[in-house]
Amino acid sequence: MSFTGVMGFVNGALQFIVAGYALRLNRIFGTARVGWSLFWAFSLLALLHLIQSLMSFNNGAQLGVEIECVYSFISLLLLTGMIHIETLLKERLRIEQEGKCLRGELESQVKEKTAHLTKAIGELQSEIAERKNAEVRISEQAQLLDLAYDAIIVRDMEDRILYWNRSAERIYGWTAQEAVGRKLEDLLPKDGFNASKYEEARKTILETGYWHGEFAARTKSGKEVFVEARWTLVRDSQGVPKSVLGISTDITEKKKFEAQYFRTQRIESIGTLASGIAHDLNNVLTPLMIAVQVLKEKVTDADGRRLLQALEANVQRGADIVKQVLTFGRGTEGMHIVVDPKHIAREIRQIVHGTFPKSVEFELHYPEDLWTITGNPTQLHQVLLNFCVNARDAMPKGGKLSLHMENAMVDETYAAMNLEARPGPYVVISVVDTGVGIPREIQDKIFDPFFTTKDPGKGTGLGLSTTLAIVNSHDGFILCQSEVGKGTTFKVYFPANRTPVAAEKALEEDFGLLRGHNELVLVVDDEEPILSL
Repeated sequence: MSFTGVMGFVNGALQFIVAGYALRLNRIFGTARVGWSLFWAFSLLALLHLIQSLMSFNNGAQLGVEIECVYSFISLLLLTGMIHIETLLKERLRIEQEGKCLRGELESQVKEKTAHLTKAIGELQSEIAERKNAEVRISEQAQLLDLAYDAIIVRDMEDRILYWNRSAERIYGWTAQEAVGRKLEDLLPKDGFNASKYEEARKTILETGYWHGEFAARTKSGKEVFVEARWTLVRDSQGVPKSVLGISTDITEKKKFEAQYFRTQRIESIGTLASGIAHDLNNVLTPLMIAVQVLKEKVTDADGRRLLQALEANVQRGADIVKQVLTFGRGTEGMHIVVDPKHIAREIRQIVHGTFPKSVEFELHYPEDLWTITGNPTQLHQVLLNFCVNARDAMPKGGKLSLHMENAMVDETYAAMNLEARPGPYVVISVVDTGVGIPREIQDKIFDPFFTTKDPGKGTGLGLSTTLAIVNSHDGFILCQSEVGKGTTFKVYFPANRTPVAAEKALEEDFGLLRGHNELVLVVDDEEPILSL
């Protein structure tokens, strides 16, 4: 075989190798059309070269050798290029495969992070919803606490206020904005706050976790209030004291009712004692009064009659005191009739104009349609006269004394504020003076028997106590308002008859000495001095 045939075989083999690489490139590219086209093209060229090599002739061999060499060179270039392309493609495939792996890992991490983020967002949304629900519940509970009648105060362990509801604002006068952050003792004036009792309460609550008691305090405006407090120690989850919950009830009105009740009980007890004493004093004074009347008929000289008059005046004064004591002790005596208060007021005006100093100016005011009162005229007269005499004594340098009468209706609310009041119509009699006034600390004692602020010998201390007994016996009540240096107002409430003024007038009592006509009088008494006279 010639050289040309050998070269043809070599070229055909090379072209078959190139065709094989074409198939490999086909697998690498993943495109069947390109790979198979190259395969069949190079396979056909290789087959033609093999046939040419078998049928080569001697002539034109030199030209065939050159052509074969060119074919071999081209085949080698193609083979080298395909090998390089295969290397590059494999590297690209490796990079793409690594990229796919990295992309998969990245996508997996992204999915995992997304799942965690979605879960965190869900938990955050749940927490926000729970917090909103908790805020709503807290707001509702705060509204309920504001509706409570009792004052609710929460303080930390340093005594600083954390919560202050509306009832606390109502009782103490401080708003929540003013109170929160401040100490409780800073809100209460020193003169109205029992510091020692407060410290004792703090010590008790730290030891036992609870304290219950009463204390007095002054509001922002200076008004004194009494509260019943219940303090509870609040601990955290570790058992450490966290705050103090205080619930306080305003018992100021309750204290007033208790004071009125105790005063009534005290007056009743003293009245029972006074009745017994008055009975014994009456037995002592009766023989003296009888003896004075008998001696006045027998003594004719001026000095003797003057002494008898002084004796009679003092005995009569003692008898009047006994009468007041009996009236105070028994409450009421005599017949009750329909009384026109205007008639009694006009009688008081005559007495004032005739006996009071000219420096005391008197005024009387009443409506023409003033209702009537069912009562004892003499006792009603005594009530008004006692008030007027006290008003006169309270104005030693003169002043203004006013007597006002008016119709009034007492409703359920007003009756609930006064222990003795009952709903219904009343005649209100006000005695107003511009005197020295009554100090606040003794206003609760002025109706006590034998209590007086007058100088010794000028007052018995039975005037107002007797007045109160008479008013109570008529189902009425008395209110007192006084300020030192400005005067005093007494308001007396008598149950009224909403009827036209009755024609009945007060019964007139004749205290003159009755003369007999030689009748025989049987006297029965357990006191021998009285029988002997």
